[in-house]
This record gives sequence, C-alpha cells and structure tokens, in this order.
Amino acid sequence: MEKTTSPKVCVIGLGSMGFGVAASLLRDGFATAGCDVNARSVERFAALGGLAGTDPASAAQGAGVVICVVVNAQQTDTVLFGAAGAAKAMAPGGTILSCATMSPDAARDFAARAAQLGLHYIDAPVSGGSARAASGDLTIMASGRPAAFAQARPVLDCIAAKVYELDEKPGIGASFKIVNQLLAGVHIAAACEAITFAKAMDLDIAKVYEVITASAGNSWMFENRVPHILEGDYTPHSAVDIFTKDLGIVSDIGRSLKFPTPITAMALQLFVMTAAAGMGRDDDASVARMLAGLAGLDLPKAGA
Repeated sequence: MEKTTSPKVCVIGLGSMGFGVAASLLRDGFATAGCDVNARSVERFAALGGLAGTDPASAAQGAGVVICVVVNAQQTDTVLFGAAGAAKAMAPGGTILSCATMSPDAARDFAARAAQLGLHYIDAPVSGGSARAASGDLTIMASGRPAAFAQARPVLDCIAAKVYELDEKPGIGASFKIVNQLLAGVHIAAACEAITFAKAMDLDIAKVYEVITASAGNSWMFENRVPHILEGDYTPHSAVDIFTKDLGIVSDIGRSLKFPTPITAMALQLFVMTAAAGMGRDDDASVARMLAGLAGLDLPKAGA
C-alpha cells in the first residue's frame, strides 16, 4: 500500500514514546493527527506538521488507524471509549493499535469493545525506549486478526524494526510484554544496586561501567541506564512510576496463577521506595539515587 493512499493515522499520547512514533509517521509522509493532555507536546507536534486535535475524538475523526500510546489500561479506556474517546470517531472498520502495558484481561476487554463498534484491535505493546521510537525502530509484540495486521501494515513497518505477530487472540501481546517488563525492571534495579555498591567501595564508577560492559555481568539495562547515573541526568526517558505499575501487574498475575515472583517483588519495592522519596516521575535509574541516599553516598551531579 502506498503511503499516499494510506488512511489517516492518529496517535493518542505524545509523551516520550508517542511523540517519537508520531514523528516517525510524519517523516515517512503519513497524514498524522495527534493529541495529548500536555499542550506543549501538542504544540511541538504541530510544529513538525502534524494535525493537532483538542481531544481523542477530534484527533481520530475519520482515522483508519489509531495508535494509543498512553500509560496504562485506565488511560487507554478513557481515550478510546470515554466521552471524548477516539473509537467512535474512527473510520468504519479501522484498526486500533493499543501500546500501553496492561494485563491480558484488560487487552481482551478492549478488543471485545472495539469489535462491538466494528473496529479491529491489535494488542500491540512496544519496547525500545524513546530513542528507538524516534528512529522508527521499535519492537512490537502484537496479537490480533490477520485483517487488522493487513490494514495496519504500512504503519507498523514505519514505526517498528521488528513486529512479532504472536497470535490472533488479544492478550497474548500483553502477556509477552509483561514477561519483558519483569526482566527489564529487575535488570534496572540490579544495575542501580551494582553501580551504587561500586561507589560504596570507593571505586571509579566510570571505570566500573567500562569494565562491566565488556564483561559477563553486563546487561542491556546496565549499559543503557548507568550512563544516566554517570552524567547525573535523570530526565525521564522511562519513569520510575512506569515500573511501580508494570511490576505490580507482574505481581498480580503471579498471585492469580499461584506462581511465586520473589525477585520481581524485591525490585518492585525498590521502585516503590524511589517513588516514595519523590522521584516517581524521574528516570528509572533514580533507584541508584535512592540507594545512594540510604547509604550516604554522593553520585555524580549533572554538569559537574
């Protein structure tokens, strides 16, 4: 399908991930509308040539594909099916890409409600962070019917480097993302503990980073998050509050399955402690700042 004949696309949620998704679509020539509760994000999007909506319904008017990049299931419910929701404003037979991390049950519920409106629904949580969103290189863990994938294919190819079509049933994509978030949260917590532990031993933590990233103890999260700590820059590319939510979902599912998740539970408490210390909206590497505060350690400051 040529982009010139592709349906209008709407991105709801122009945060660090959604803005990158919307910018990628504009860059590839898609007619793209967007909305967000943050007026400055909408202004930035409009400055790039995007169509600014005042609410989800106005942004999604006539859209063939709506990409919902909000924080959680509650926000997804509001922006899709609320009083000013996008679903009823979409083009008939359109496709919703739902990208928020949520429980599989919530994804199944949203898919059923979309079907009642004659819409396709792809359970499509994403991974890759704001940088890969901006470059159109996300990983998408998706489940949905073949007709939905066929309609959304040009959009998916634009915003993602890898699209895993996991099943026709909604909830499967959400389940895969929950496994990913279990690992991501635990690895971030471990990376923060390790680099702060190194500081407690009075090691040069920049040299620790160099050595560990060339050693077996390295992880993607250690390599990606520790530079935030070394630079003293806690700009929220992914916030602490994301992992209090996502690891909470992991714990809830584990409890319902009677499956123990002890490592998740410890990581969750580290994120909750960091949020309680006033850093919930800061970068998730702030777990290191929380640990440093408990131990009376000084980590690098921005610009120092």
